[in-house]
Amino acid sequence: MDSYFPITYLSLLLFLLSIVGWFVIRQVFKTRKIEKNLSQLQQKVSQQKASAQEYYELGSIYLDKKLFSQATVQFQKALKCKDLVEEENKALVHNALGYAYVGLEQYDVAIRQYKEALKFYPDYAIAWNNLGFAYEKKKLTAQAIEAYEEALKFDPNNSTAKQRVKSLSKRIATPANN
Repeated sequence: MDSYFPITYLSLLLFLLSIVGWFVIRQVFKTRKIEKNLSQLQQKVSQQKASAQEYYELGSIYLDKKLFSQATVQFQKALKCKDLVEEENKALVHNALGYAYVGLEQYDVAIRQYKEALKFYPDYAIAWNNLGFAYEKKKLTAQAIEAYEEALKFDPNNSTAKQRVKSLSKRIATPANN
């Protein structure tokens, strides 16, 4: 009976190490793929041969890496491309640009970008959510609630918007004690 305990313990340990190893290897491959894509996109951009989609993809990678200044440059280049013609794609780029400006804590510029995105695609729930967040950062509670409520019109199951409306409404209902 006592001889089974070490074998069971080692088997369990080996099993757990295998699972952790699998996750590590998976993450390494994922990171290598992203870095390879980043390198290819940077090369295209440096040769001035990039499309709006490639500028957008490069900007998105920079966002993931929290390199907000570099991301804004790429999104602005995407907006200047002649091949960016679909309204929905313009909205995506403006929304991402707004997100980058929020990362830079430039909330007024971010709000402008989100509003621009909504001009191209008025029922873009994510842009409404992001606009609400930017308003929150500016301490504009009423406008934030309106933006979150608009997000809920287009996506009634939006848990973030539901939660923020509820929280902000409580904040308005119970003014801060001075």
